[in-house]
Amino acid sequence: MEERNLDRAMDIVSHLILGDEVSKQTNISLYEEYHQNSQVYDIVQTIVKKMNLAIYSYQDALYVSPGENNRLFGYSNEELRKLLGLKVNKELYLCYYIIYNIVMQFYTDTTTYNYVEFVRIEDIIATVDGSIASILDPGAGLVLGDVEENSFKQIALLWNELQATSVEDQSDIRAARNSKSGYVKLVVNFLVDQKLLTMMEGRFYPTNRMKALVENYFDQYKSHIYEVLKG
Repeated sequence: MEERNLDRAMDIVSHLILGDEVSKQTNISLYEEYHQNSQVYDIVQTIVKKMNLAIYSYQDALYVSPGENNRLFGYSNEELRKLLGLKVNKELYLCYYIIYNIVMQFYTDTTTYNYVEFVRIEDIIATVDGSIASILDPGAGLVLGDVEENSFKQIALLWNELQATSVEDQSDIRAARNSKSGYVKLVVNFLVDQKLLTMMEGRFYPTNRMKALVENYFDQYKSHIYEVLKG
């Protein structure tokens, strides 16, 4: 029985790592094993913990996410720069900041997880414009350390140097690093490739994968987040 449970647990982890769906619709037997067989559940939890992964259950499906500094299943800054076609970390940090603003648009209330149904390129640009303005405004009341202040200012200055759109932006797909619209397209294309967003008629919707990762991450780390915010 132990060998069978180990085998089933390894099947679950293997499918998730390879990007296969484990849910009530696909690979249902594995999904049920995870939820109904306590030994399989415990083995899966042990395996993913040893591999520095997190496993989440959401809307009758399982999802995995790399843990902090997971070099095997996550991305290093250098790897992400190459993937996105960026040259320096300052550009990458701007992309991180755009991702943060996208998440904040979907999750306006971390208590009840209310989120807007979709976002558009212009919505994201407007949100980043507004948050960038608060970084550069001395009267905004933001409390940042010297390193944080300089880092955010570098991101803000890079963003403000960009034109709103460029000739390349006329394409619905092409993403160029010479405009705000281009940077946002670069980010949303990446999130679509990662199955975190799905696009329909110029609108970007959060997938269940994104909802699972964001909501479970907050539940898991909210006490640490509060500590950081309090300084």
